[in-house]
Amino acid sequence: MYAIVDIETTGGHASANGITEIAICIHDGKEVVQRYQTLINPGREIPVYIQALTGISNEMVKQAPYFKDVAYDIYNLLHGNIFVAHNVNFDHSFVRHHLSTAGYDLQCNKLCTVRLSRKIIPGMASYSLGKLCHQLGIGNSARHRAGGDADATAELFTLLLSKDEENHIPTALKIRSKEQALPPNLHSRFIDKLPPTPGVYYFHDQKGKVVYVGKAVNIKKRVASHFAGNNSGAQRQEFMRHIHRISYQECGTELMALLTEAVEIKRLWPQFNRSQKKLEFNFGLYTYEDQRGYLRLAVDKRRKYSVPVHTCSSLLDGRNILLRLIDEFELCPKLCFIQKNTDVCTGANKTLCACEGHEGVNDYNNKIANAIAALKQTLPTFAIRDEGRKDDEHSCILIEDGRFYGMGYVSHYFEVNSLEQLKNHLTPYPGNDYMHNMVINYAEKYPWKKVDFNSIHNTEIHV
Repeated sequence: MYAIVDIETTGGHASANGITEIAICIHDGKEVVQRYQTLINPGREIPVYIQALTGISNEMVKQAPYFKDVAYDIYNLLHGNIFVAHNVNFDHSFVRHHLSTAGYDLQCNKLCTVRLSRKIIPGMASYSLGKLCHQLGIGNSARHRAGGDADATAELFTLLLSKDEENHIPTALKIRSKEQALPPNLHSRFIDKLPPTPGVYYFHDQKGKVVYVGKAVNIKKRVASHFAGNNSGAQRQEFMRHIHRISYQECGTELMALLTEAVEIKRLWPQFNRSQKKLEFNFGLYTYEDQRGYLRLAVDKRRKYSVPVHTCSSLLDGRNILLRLIDEFELCPKLCFIQKNTDVCTGANKTLCACEGHEGVNDYNNKIANAIAALKQTLPTFAIRDEGRKDDEHSCILIEDGRFYGMGYVSHYFEVNSLEQLKNHLTPYPGNDYMHNMVINYAEKYPWKKVDFNSIHNTEIHV
């Protein structure tokens, strides 16, 4: 037996909203044999726009039973039957959540008439209940009311049963079938073609816009995990409604997938990605020429389009670097913004203090140049050469002067003879400290996969 359900609610997700009306049509596979319908007091105000859509007002449900008062009847109508609805995950999430609150654990198979309609009667202009029924000549005298929509869904389901020549309905009901857990607008073919390899996957909305980017060691398994469970929260319900298509990009390793995910989130700024979208308040060491011609060093927050001579994770980290350079190269602490008072300069060379103009511009600027050159020599330049997407290629990630440069794939037989030669085979990407630290940590964990350009004579790599 099939229980065809439609509900009206106060909002779009079960955990924070109530049901205002429910209708259930019991279908024996040929016709409707029993009907149940009732208004329900949701225990909260019905938003004005919901009242306008459904015609159900606060006054109408004032004397209606609370869900807990009819939970026993609803559970007995649904228990042991197949739960059918148009966009079944929405209705099922509400009913299951409120039954659970009332002390009932609903466990039943589900069928979605949106998904079934796409398979059994393909090529329709729209699969929303109203437009689909209009195209098929199915009447509905009470649109956006539970009774009218449940009756229309029951008539649609009868039609689907009669036209199911390829047995899509029995297939969907198989124990191993996960299709009913999929978003209503996502065709299962997108899941079927996903590979069990490392990579990045993209969820697209109806217009093709990317709304979520994720990384995976196994793309197929990770994507399927998004649709498991019965989370009735607002974020998940909104997320599921927006997924219409999936694309993917295979990567050679999990590290390549992590880096690609970070690049794509910054590039696409997807609606449902929460991580890696926060502003990064890291710092940089900058140099500029003052009005007298002296080069000055300063630590400041990194800003868009600015290019620091060195990056640092905090203001304290930058200050410590400056103190070391001041001591090692006899720089002026005032011109480096370390000493900010009007007292006598505390620099090592007080008799030739640059801040007082006693040290020549060229001499002092040469010190700054030497300090910056020494600082850059401490920055690592290396590549990570690792597994590729195919047997005849390797993945390659480059850190240049302590910064993430880019990544790509090279031939299995490619030999690293020079830094510039390797860069010609890689794609540059904007990096950040998150990406840089991932590569640094990976190099420390797997040193045999590292090509050190500070000692390029040793280029033997084991993968």
